[in-house]
Amino acid sequence: MDMTMAVPVSFTAGALAEISRLMSAPDFDTTKFLRVGVKGGGCSGLSYVLGFDDKQPDDVDFDFEGQAFIMNKMHGIYLMGMQIDWENGLNARGFTFNNPNASKTCGCGTSFAV
Repeated sequence: MDMTMAVPVSFTAGALAEISRLMSAPDFDTTKFLRVGVKGGGCSGLSYVLGFDDKQPDDVDFDFEGQAFIMNKMHGIYLMGMQIDWENGLNARGFTFNNPNASKTCGCGTSFAV
């Protein structure tokens, strides 16, 4: 791990628990890495990426409280300081993204602009 880079995103305890639950499923592909990132698209221009993926040459390894994840090194400028949470309520269920860099977000909560 490159110690010169600060860990760009954090996870709440709920998010860490849900990720751990997903990764401990019997059919989980242990060759995959947890990926955090952005991609073009969505109603505000960029959408968040959170999923399991193969490691790519431009990825950087990070660790937050024992949870390893990878991120394209170019995505840090969009995601620095973001917190990922897990909501398990009746009206909202899923991962949520609290990004201080977003100048504009949309109702879906997974798309933003900088």
